[in-house]
Amino acid sequence: MSEAIVTLKKREGRSLKAGGLWVYDNEIDTIMGTFKNGDIVAVHDFDGYMMGRGFINQNSKIRVRMMTRDKEQLIDHDFLKRRVEAAWNYRKDTVDTSSCRVIFGEADFLPGIVVDKYEDILVVESLALGIDCFKNEIVELVKACMAEDGITIRGVYERSDAKEREKEGLRKVKGFIGEPFDTNVEIVENGVHYIVDVENGQKTGFFLDQKYNRLAMQKICKGKRVLDCFTHMGTFALNAGIAGASEVTGLDISEYAIEQARRNAALNQLEDTVHFRCANVLDELPKLAAAGVQYDVVILDPPAFTKSREATKNAIKGYREINMKGMKLVKDGGYLATCSCSHFMTQELLAKTVKEAAKAVHKRLRQVEFRTQSPDHPILWAADESYYLKFYIFQVVNEH
Repeated sequence: MSEAIVTLKKREGRSLKAGGLWVYDNEIDTIMGTFKNGDIVAVHDFDGYMMGRGFINQNSKIRVRMMTRDKEQLIDHDFLKRRVEAAWNYRKDTVDTSSCRVIFGEADFLPGIVVDKYEDILVVESLALGIDCFKNEIVELVKACMAEDGITIRGVYERSDAKEREKEGLRKVKGFIGEPFDTNVEIVENGVHYIVDVENGQKTGFFLDQKYNRLAMQKICKGKRVLDCFTHMGTFALNAGIAGASEVTGLDISEYAIEQARRNAALNQLEDTVHFRCANVLDELPKLAAAGVQYDVVILDPPAFTKSREATKNAIKGYREINMKGMKLVKDGGYLATCSCSHFMTQELLAKTVKEAAKAVHKRLRQVEFRTQSPDHPILWAADESYYLKFYIFQVVNEH
């Protein structure tokens, strides 16, 4: 097999050597041999030492995404089968698999592809050219894996419509892979029923990564008055409702999200206690504070305020502001859940920002617990981008 050889510059490839999967354009010295974008290439260190194989794309700053460190390993059907089986077996060991993320890109050593399972539907998102070439094969392998466990997949929908694809020189793609089906899929998570719209929902339709964080809130919300900010499809609000909260309000700026949340409340017979309102959270919280409204529990689950390292400074301001506004609404001895889903907002940075917010509004925080993303979104050490969700639960007490 003749393959192109990518050779790194001296003293480059630090993240690769630490266990990461990416080689950036500025780390490469030479590329020898012929190839087209998306092809598998060999990666050598500056001294000729073979470091493994990955797929190349000259349109992307991430020039090579590694598929294997094994010098002898070919990237063929058997290789992909082993990767997919390992991913599925891990999920069976660690999470409730009725609805879960089956493949999480780099963290499952299949860079650039995500496969989510919603009951008997799969949603696939491909973000890199090289893995795009294997997409249909990977989908078939996932289906075969599940069939062995008696799970029949009824349909597959592709949501490769993220902006990141443009950085790879790929156009956005959205639609059925195979036979069409009703794209509104009912799932049950933590005892809560949801209708997931895999065609029009955010990302692949639902945020599976907060599954066990939502469950952790159930215990705290029983008998409480709860405010859920950035409620999206009503997920935290409905977990509070099902746990027996006395009254729940969910806020979101999107009419479409609020519509979905109301439909989900009705699905769970919670429309009498769980209510949703379309509002800009940043504007609404000061109004509630001015009116003297107080809650036993306030949940802050904002969208990522930063998607780049450069924008982190502004994001810190955003997180500080939202936490200050949220804390003002928590009654003495009540609870605050606050999180960040940006990998640039590290745990240390988020902790520092929340601490500053508490000081500014004269509140003291007692940490109940710190959590991260659900285990079906494994954090691969050395691949920093795989660790993005940080979730704190605090008791908020007045300074006395």
